[in-house]
Amino acid sequence: MKILITGATGLVGKNLVNKALDRGFLINFLTTQKKEIDSIKGCKGFYWNPYRGEIDLKAFEGVSHLINLAGASISKPWTKKHKIKIIESRVLTSQILYNSLVDLHYELDGIVSASAIGYYPSCLDKSYNESDTFNSESFLQGAVEKWENSIDELEIHSKYLSKLRIGLVLSDKGGFLSKLLLPIKIGLGLAFGSGNQWQSWIHIDDLSNLILYSIENNLNGVYNAVAPNPITQNELIKSLGKRLNRSIVLLNIPKFILKIAIGDRSKLILDSQKISSDKILKSGFRFNHQKFHQAIRNLKLN
Repeated sequence: MKILITGATGLVGKNLVNKALDRGFLINFLTTQKKEIDSIKGCKGFYWNPYRGEIDLKAFEGVSHLINLAGASISKPWTKKHKIKIIESRVLTSQILYNSLVDLHYELDGIVSASAIGYYPSCLDKSYNESDTFNSESFLQGAVEKWENSIDELEIHSKYLSKLRIGLVLSDKGGFLSKLLLPIKIGLGLAFGSGNQWQSWIHIDDLSNLILYSIENNLNGVYNAVAPNPITQNELIKSLGKRLNRSIVLLNIPKFILKIAIGDRSKLILDSQKISSDKILKSGFRFNHQKFHQAIRNLKLN
């Protein structure tokens, strides 16, 4: 089986590529950096620039499945310019992939695309599942809605299409954990607001396995890519302290201070999203890392 991956050089993409190669997949990948075309051993790289509508159509040769992980980071400051980039980096990539498949008169066996749990509104006492629908009330919800709508356009070019609403990704190679560890290492546990907000997470290995599972089992529709046991932010910080063998003083930073410091982007830290993984579990997928304290034991955090 040959797959085409966008976002292959990112945090999740690198992990996914290694697992796919181990399983014997052939891999093409698209990159916006020409210098990275030969950067992944065992894979073939091809150049594209979604902003200019440029793509090397040879990337699709012999490909049966597409994995779409492309998208600008949401953790950088939400300037007006970067907000546009967050949306365009997702919508324009979907559009150029759609146009490429039209030009090639090509139908894929399956497409798996990243989405995000940012689709769901913040709530402390409700657990959300894939059947819940909402009107967008925030920039992030609106961005995810536009992203998913652009992905849906690809459906006519594939027998199966699945969208994975990904939670906080646990990795020792980067991501949100690296930002939390520094104060913990000096004995401070910083939570924000009440600290009672729910964090829905997934170990990076489980996420890569879930993506490949989606391909191998022809999954269709929306699935939450989160582990079965969400955790409150306070408990998350305490668990990290125990993992690092640090006695920490838990400090809760008031909401208003965070909002003054980083504006709308504070929603990434203050929002509460308790997301159900029941649907993917019922499909037969099994998580290797179901509880947060067990998942972080598997990571090199020291």
